[in-house]
Amino acid sequence: MTFLRILFLTAAFLDVVLSQVSLPSSPYLPPNASFGAQPSNSSSTPNSQWSDLLGNLIFFYDAQRSGKLPDSNRVSWRNDSALNDGQDAGLDLSGGYYDAGDYIKATYPLSFALMSVCWGAMEFGKGYDTTNQTAYLDSMLRWGLDWLIKAHPSNNTLYVLVGDANTDDAYWGGDLNIPTPRTSYQINNTSPGTDAAAGASAAFSACSALYAGQSFNSSLSSAASLQNSSYASTLLSHAEALYSFAVNATGGQRVYQKSVPEVADAYGSSSFGDELTLAALFLALATNSTSYFSQAETYYTQNNLAGRDDIFNWDSKTPGLYVLFTEVTSSKPEFGGNTTQWQNEAERYFDNIVHGKSQGSLTNGGLLFYNGDSDEASLNPAMNLAMLMSKYSPFASSQDKSWSYATYANAQLAYALGNNPMSCPYIVGSNPNSPQNPHSAIASGGSDISALDTVPAQEAYVLYGAIVGGPDVHDRFFDIRSDWPETEPALDLNSPMLTLAALHAMNDTADPLYTQLQAGAFDKVKPSGTPCDPAFPCKSGHSLSKGGKIAIAVVITVVGLVVIGAGVYWYRLHRKGKTVRF
Repeated sequence: MTFLRILFLTAAFLDVVLSQVSLPSSPYLPPNASFGAQPSNSSSTPNSQWSDLLGNLIFFYDAQRSGKLPDSNRVSWRNDSALNDGQDAGLDLSGGYYDAGDYIKATYPLSFALMSVCWGAMEFGKGYDTTNQTAYLDSMLRWGLDWLIKAHPSNNTLYVLVGDANTDDAYWGGDLNIPTPRTSYQINNTSPGTDAAAGASAAFSACSALYAGQSFNSSLSSAASLQNSSYASTLLSHAEALYSFAVNATGGQRVYQKSVPEVADAYGSSSFGDELTLAALFLALATNSTSYFSQAETYYTQNNLAGRDDIFNWDSKTPGLYVLFTEVTSSKPEFGGNTTQWQNEAERYFDNIVHGKSQGSLTNGGLLFYNGDSDEASLNPAMNLAMLMSKYSPFASSQDKSWSYATYANAQLAYALGNNPMSCPYIVGSNPNSPQNPHSAIASGGSDISALDTVPAQEAYVLYGAIVGGPDVHDRFFDIRSDWPETEPALDLNSPMLTLAALHAMNDTADPLYTQLQAGAFDKVKPSGTPCDPAFPCKSGHSLSKGGKIAIAVVITVVGLVVIGAGVYWYRLHRKGKTVRF
């Protein structure tokens, strides 16, 4: 596919409105957090509380938008911003999403988030349809995908970062005074980034498959009703061009921070074999191509991806391959793949987790925790695992395994929704006990980085639907604005929860667990002092309140686990992790 065709297709749709699915005349707006403490008393689907949760999770992405906001903007306190992005490169790179609590735009984690959401919507799309959130899903996806199209202006060029992380980290304020200049960083034919190019290809092809109406042959499978063959074709053109770039760049194959060192601190990559495999496999699905499928199998073997015990996140895609290979071989037998082989690999991975034989282990409160990977944004590995298990469960080799994976996934989800020693649903605005201080420069209303935690005393705006990083290894959550490992939201943190919420909106008549939590439950057990993490180097003096100690004791009794000693805690928390999100 030549890039001239890409340009033609892109130009042909410049006049198309952002959302092909008509937005409701009366927009969805998140209800007050107090609504999350009111049981719905529902006995049918979609349950109104699950519907609002899904709506709030999408709403978070609206709050993260960069560029010229559309007339349909639902976030009243957001402004047009960063309108000159890309000018240093002679391009229009405005738009897209701010990555996390700051103002950089990062292609690598954005690609993962978009891929994850599209992949989930291919299977649990009915959840979006029945809750009337499909139009907002479409709008959210296009805001990110249309920016990725801008970031890919030629066959062998992809912009991977807009904004300087160091300059950005030094600024704490609203969206009207974002520091400039905002440098645009690219990978290209002579300075490539195999992982970033392949990751973006996977996002384009996964979303192309969704917009083409593809789904998998499982009992739950139904794609969200946002089909648009022309948009699917545009996305597929970019997917194929980026895959060719990743494979054939004259500069060879390398991780992208070798070409763009500026990304290393925030979003450096550990490898590229998993991205190449993922890109080829999604292209096989989107194009119905046995050739791409064979290439995916080849990359999988060449990069020794079998038998891994990795987490699934923006950097590490291997566990997702086990699930996706199973889905693809099950739904497309003409590829000649061995479904049993992939079931065995997926179930090896999941069984090790369920039976406590993986690198991760359960905290006393029940959160799957990987020392190193979970030290920052602890909910991320657990929610991604819950998403993978939920997707795989219908494909399991036995009913017992299907039940086991669904049960484990639901337990992790329940933890995030409030079944934890803090009685805290870790989604902003979902319940009176939700986090009050997300690490978000956009929402805080403050402008003094030296008084980040106290000015203002209460955040100016509620960042509805934002999933924060999560608690520490001892299940403690301090809800401190400057404590970015625990309180910073991000695009990729929300992505697995969208899939999980869509699944439960389809099938669950019972409310999310947080409706059982009344106002003040978190305050009774909130720990005093400060945490022990990269934002707050370890110091003495932090402890749980009396209520918190009682809650922990109860959980220990129920779960039957032993509290980890302080010395072991210090050692494990300081083991070298992966890359840091600032």
